[in-house]
Amino acid sequence: MINALGAGDSSVRLQAALAVGSRPDPVFLEALVERCAVEPDFFVRDMLSWALTRLPSESALPRIRRELDAERPQARGQALHTLSKIGDARAWSWITGDLLSDPDDEVARTAWRAAVALAPRDERERHALAEDLSRQLARGDHEVRRSLSRALVDLGDAAHPVLERSATLPDPEVAAHAHATELLLRDPERGFDAAIEEAKRQVALGSGAGSC
Repeated sequence: MINALGAGDSSVRLQAALAVGSRPDPVFLEALVERCAVEPDFFVRDMLSWALTRLPSESALPRIRRELDAERPQARGQALHTLSKIGDARAWSWITGDLLSDPDDEVARTAWRAAVALAPRDERERHALAEDLSRQLARGDHEVRRSLSRALVDLGDAAHPVLERSATLPDPEVAAHAHATELLLRDPERGFDAAIEEAKRQVALGSGAGSC
């Protein structure tokens, strides 16, 4: 079965991960974690994560945690994804500022989602997370910014004061991204594209007014 997890055919790897998850056994823990770091197929990776969620947390969590410091970005990202799927609150403190600002966009996006999913209900903790996430405003391309806005919106009211302050910053890209996220927080049905265009107009008008 361990050999099948590394087979050349992705369908064989998928079936192997399904089989391992269907009959969870800690003997496969190391093989599953190691495969997560290198597996090229999205669907197989997702099945590997599912198989890991089926293992006892007492053994799985410490091993997955070690991957958060891995050199390979995919290993860090897949570990974060798996921790969010396991949903154990103990993993909340493992999502550090370094992961939230990871130089790899995909890892950072996964860290944002995982942090929000695992964040405690304590308002101060959620506000602190909103502060950390706000430092990534205006980062990356359109999809990266959309992901950050979604994470901040999912934090709810804790994100309001952080976004209000960020919307007044002198950097027009940061201000527009913060304002667009505020609009989405007030109206989650509004699309990100529409929100960002409106926010850019508002920031431009505000800058123009300030220069007159």
